[in-house]
Amino acid sequence: MDAREERGLIIAATCRLNRMSDGTWLVPSQTKAGEVAAYRVNLDAKTCTCLDHTDGGFTCKHYYAASIVHRRDVLPDGTVIETKTMTFTEKKVYKQDWPKYNAAQASEKRRFRVLLHELCRRLPVRGRNGNTSGRMPHLPADAVFTLCYRVYCGLSSRRLTTDLEEAHAMGFLTKPIPGVKATWFAEDPYYTPILKELVGYSARPLRALERDFAIDSSGFGSTKYEKWYDHKYGITRNRCVWVKTHIASGVKTNVVTAVRILDKDAHDSPQFVPLVKETKKHFEISEVSADKAYVSVENFEAVAECGGQAFIAFKANNTGAAGGHLEKAFHYFQFKQDEYMARYHKRSNVESTFSAIKRKFGADVVSKTPTAMTNEVICKIICHNLTCLIQEQERLGVVPVFWTDEGECRAVMGAAATVGAEMQR
Repeated sequence: MDAREERGLIIAATCRLNRMSDGTWLVPSQTKAGEVAAYRVNLDAKTCTCLDHTDGGFTCKHYYAASIVHRRDVLPDGTVIETKTMTFTEKKVYKQDWPKYNAAQASEKRRFRVLLHELCRRLPVRGRNGNTSGRMPHLPADAVFTLCYRVYCGLSSRRLTTDLEEAHAMGFLTKPIPGVKATWFAEDPYYTPILKELVGYSARPLRALERDFAIDSSGFGSTKYEKWYDHKYGITRNRCVWVKTHIASGVKTNVVTAVRILDKDAHDSPQFVPLVKETKKHFEISEVSADKAYVSVENFEAVAECGGQAFIAFKANNTGAAGGHLEKAFHYFQFKQDEYMARYHKRSNVESTFSAIKRKFGADVVSKTPTAMTNEVICKIICHNLTCLIQEQERLGVVPVFWTDEGECRAVMGAAATVGAEMQR
């Protein structure tokens, strides 16, 4: 086989040759580009329109290519066999350990109450805030247990009374609490910072498993509606008031490590740094991924200060001119795009986290006031964290230790309670 035959074989193997209605073949050029960059080969006359044949008189590589394809794709009766190339992507399947999964689900409610009680029982006693008259307020441990247990059960305040009576009989509450009190607790701003702190502590037992995190935001609907004027059509419309929630989530267990709930129109990017810092309190950070709404110099630097690396999608107009760790990440993206995007796509796990929370504990809130709606969403997240912990208890034997000592609990929750008291005033 001479050099022209070898090149013809390569063309036949890597290029698409078209057979025309008159029996000739169009063979693409290897040196020219465009629609006209093809040569016509007549196998019967043994001719080709390329210069190698017309000027040199040689049997060219295009003729050899057409001959090979003709023998391969044309039947003796002249029927042409069209060959199509299809690429299949193998779907990656993560197997579930069904016996352990079933065991965790079957015992979840019983274990949930135990874990929730352990998480809440060390909360410091609430003061009177200067008032010496009247009854002492309910213990924060009882109030937080009631709030979270109501969200977990998914019952109305009246129907929750029976479950709270059972919780008291089992020692999870210090005294009987009627279900209607859950509504009062939810409307008290004193508990909002305490619940936010408990999100991190409820995820803390999984700190040995999580080093990579993803950040995103989503909305929880409500039963409230507000009017807005549609300038395009000149009419007034109603739209649902929703609670915009920003979270940091582990990518392995989908546990939520930090949460921020602000105004529904709050931008995503400014919430990145506070979420990373809250996560750093309880976890070692290796990677943090987020979509392009979070791309900024400050966000890349914040992750680097915590000892990790940010993998944030870049916008079309982003360059490395900003400097710092954003510039390093941009060059990493340019030279190893597949590797960078593989790490970036870990952020898909935060979407799974929101999906799990909404699917299990509801995509809407039933509360009416802004404070109550915020507290209800945070309770959904705490319940989600405890269910994740139960699953890992069964699967890996994780020991649920929320607090290292009594002093830590009182110091952290005391500061949160001070913020709550200031908000109440």
